Amino acid sequence: MNSDPLYSFVFKGILTKQALENTLAKEKKTFTTVDEEEINRLLCIDELPEKYVTNSKKMSYVYTAICAFENSIREFISQKLIEEKGVNWWEECVPKRVRDKAESRKEEEDKIRWHTQRGDNFINYTEFGDLISIMRGDNWAYFEPHIVSLEWAQQIIKSLERSRNVIMHSGDLSEQDLARIGTLIRDWIRQVGI
Repeated sequence: MNSDPLYSFVFKGILTKQALENTLAKEKKTFTTVDEEEINRLLCIDELPEKYVTNSKKMSYVYTAICAFENSIREFISQKLIEEKGVNWWEECVPKRVRDKAESRKEEEDKIRWHTQRGDNFINYTEFGDLISIMRGDNWAYFEPHIVSLEWAQQIIKSLERSRNVIMHSGDLSEQDLARIGTLIRDWIRQVGI
């Protein structure tokens, strides 16, 4: 095995790129007015009560922000652990409790072939709060250079998870909640990047 640091760096980069291409890389898509009209038609939006549609559309922006944020953290964790541990990072780095729950969810979804699944990777089947569990313990050394503290990251995820749960159960958030979500996402991006 070559012990040259440059060789090791380049080799890790190649492995990371390959693993990401196989697991995370997705073609960027744009969403147009035509797409929105087609989705509205497919979902019969025009037939639903306007007051609920209006509130739901407002909350859809919150969902978009939190969903994109959550998925970017999943990608950040996956990418970091692929770089550090290789393609077997899921088995080597994720707590058994989190792995078992995610693998069980994926197995359950695999049985329902007529419906689109969450994704190909087990990390897509973890709960938002489980992402902190993955960063803990021996894995913390990989994330510490990017994150102020585990407590800081946990507080952001817990706060966003609370808002996420309101949205996912058809609730409405206040402007104060929206401002807090924006601040938390902005703080994460400035500290960690995306």
